[in-house]
Amino acid sequence: MSRTKVLLADDHQMFSQGLQGLLEDEFELVGIVADGQALVEAAQKLDPDVIVVDISMPVLNGLDAVRQLKAKGFEAKIIFLTMHADDRLLAEAFRCGGSGYVLKQSAGEELILAIRQVLAGHKYVTPLIATEWVQDVSQSMDGAKRSTLTSRQREVLQLVIEGCTMKEVATRLGISTRTAESHKYEMMEGLGVDNTAELIQYAIKLGLTSE
Repeated sequence: MSRTKVLLADDHQMFSQGLQGLLEDEFELVGIVADGQALVEAAQKLDPDVIVVDISMPVLNGLDAVRQLKAKGFEAKIIFLTMHADDRLLAEAFRCGGSGYVLKQSAGEELILAIRQVLAGHKYVTPLIATEWVQDVSQSMDGAKRSTLTSRQREVLQLVIEGCTMKEVATRLGISTRTAESHKYEMMEGLGVDNTAELIQYAIKLGLTSE
């Protein structure tokens, strides 16, 4: 019987190395990547059964990487591994296609259990997050401002986080500077923020920045 194939995505090398031995004892670890774009590419090439992914990663954050994979019809089980004990992120993780949510501080104890649970068709949420958060996960996202962001706006936001000017954003995305600025100001208006600094603070709260 073939072993379950697991792909790990985390930009913290020492943490990934620590998980490597743990995962290899139970599963076939088919790859380790350090950013969201690399995850999208590796997942399509390696066809894992389970993806363990950090939320905060460079180039493309874990949430948006998973959204891209799900949009392509990718059916691997997704377990988000994060430092954020945050009900908003928990809700977002499940909305974008996640099956599990594990905090890094308890990963050594829980990750194997979480993988087994999602493979069996169940959802897994770390017990360190209050039970009521799990019960309210669907309601917590109803009407949430961040759900109004389009895919293009998320791409613009990611580049703003990385310090790109609007001209650089436009070049990277193949759009005009005016269009890039329009996306930025539409986000600011929709999210109720007044400037770029507040926009970046929003992204930090949502866990879209690399830690």
